[in-house]
Amino acid sequence: MKVIMYGTNACPDCVHAQEVLREKNVRCLYLDWTNSTANLKRFLKLRDTEALFDEVKEKGNIGIPCFQLEDGTLTLDLEEVLRRVLK
Repeated sequence: MKVIMYGTNACPDCVHAQEVLREKNVRCLYLDWTNSTANLKRFLKLRDTEALFDEVKEKGNIGIPCFQLEDGTLTLDLEEVLRRVLK
């Protein structure tokens, strides 16, 4: 199962998630928005329209790393990604 990960290399949690996915040989398309306005817009469209981010935004957080699974499922939980991909 392919995973899309939204984030930035300026975020320690995103860097850690990348390392874990690499170690577990999980195929991942990493959309780093640090230097890509297109990737940032793609992430913000999700963030602004998905209920998953409501609590994140209320707390003043960004919501990364964010993972989108091949079936369209969105999650902020790396462990959930690993459970679903490595089953």
